[in-house]
Amino acid sequence: MHRSLAAVLLICLAAAASSSAEDLKWVPIMPSRPLLPEPGSPDAAKHWVVLVAGSNTWSNYRHQADVCHAYQIVKKHGVPENQIITMMYDDIAHNVENPTKGIVINKPGGSDVYGGVKIDYKGKKVTPENFLNVLQGKGSGKVLKSGPDDIVFINFVDHGAPGLIAFPHGVLKAKPLIDALQYMHQNKMYKKLVFYLEACESGSMFEKLLPPGISIYATTAANPDESSYACYYDKKRETYLGDVYSVNWMEDTDANDINQESLDQQFAVVKSKTNTSHVMKYGDTSLGSDKVGEFQGSLAGVRAVQSETSPNSDAVSQRDVKLTVLQKRLASAKTEQDRVILSFLIRELETKNAKIAQVFDDIVRKSLTDPRLARYLRMIRFRLNNFDCHHSVVDEINERCFNLGQTEEALRHVYKVVNLCESRVPTDRIVAAVREVCGDNFRL
Repeated sequence: MHRSLAAVLLICLAAAASSSAEDLKWVPIMPSRPLLPEPGSPDAAKHWVVLVAGSNTWSNYRHQADVCHAYQIVKKHGVPENQIITMMYDDIAHNVENPTKGIVINKPGGSDVYGGVKIDYKGKKVTPENFLNVLQGKGSGKVLKSGPDDIVFINFVDHGAPGLIAFPHGVLKAKPLIDALQYMHQNKMYKKLVFYLEACESGSMFEKLLPPGISIYATTAANPDESSYACYYDKKRETYLGDVYSVNWMEDTDANDINQESLDQQFAVVKSKTNTSHVMKYGDTSLGSDKVGEFQGSLAGVRAVQSETSPNSDAVSQRDVKLTVLQKRLASAKTEQDRVILSFLIRELETKNAKIAQVFDDIVRKSLTDPRLARYLRMIRFRLNNFDCHHSVVDEINERCFNLGQTEEALRHVYKVVNLCESRVPTDRIVAAVREVCGDNFRL
């Protein structure tokens, strides 16, 4: 721009030199728009997008499929690739179990959503620490470089539990996530931010934690007490292709003019269509009248035909996916040998799940002196408020008992930790119970 201005000045000077003083008339030329965008103007804003699939392995195919689809959406709607930051393990597209190598789909008969996806963090780099660094603009990798006029859209997809979301190796707890978002606000890293979160008990990451006055609008696949749901079982791939909440918001975006549809309108559609769980909304709800395109990209895109199959038709709790897939494979097995193997795998998984449940029940029992209270706390659900206790115990379980990021069944029982913490059982007593139950040589 500076060179162009210099060239214009030189031309004007040359013209002036060749004209007589009498002929020369100075006519001010006013640009039709400012040569540089004024701070706060629409032209000053940039779209930034952070997409995260927090799982790995073939059974979690749907999480990476969701994120790949989200990538195609924001790219199609004009968000530059250098302003999209993607985290996914990348073990699905070329997995030995993938019958269509290099291709990932997000709905029955769908087109490839993997091609063209630029992955910035893959494999062992998909960690809670790297995610938080990305949000806060820290570290040597690709991170948010957004400023006070910019718009940020975050989409996270994986397993969860009360007060945490999972990564392949570890978990991200609620308070560190909220701290990172508040850091972004305090350091003027955005003007407005939208966060779409797909995980079981995902509402617990924001409820009573996300302040209303920091220009963040968040929606979640589930309330703080329930599972979110997988959908679109594919017989050819023998896995689920998507998640109900994620599929619903993306198929809504694909089918509509998102420069006309508001965030609240999309929320209402997704809430209505997601009858498997309670889709929730948190934060600064005044942003609800803003257009979806302001966050997912404002360039008009070609509208896609919605799937003829409802994602609710075969939906299953995320926690039951592994067992359900084995049962479906058993039902369609063609040989006796396959039926024997699959029956064994089902029994093995059920035994492992029972052992996980027993570990949590033993932690509850050893944290208390009253067996009746122990039974009671295994049956009810308290809402999480004591985050310090919860986070300390979760860390201990993750270190001594099992990797919560790799053990979806364990996430089903984290509510028992919440119950202990909310019953004012001292944190050190619960931690001691974890150490006693799991010991130094615990093996699941």
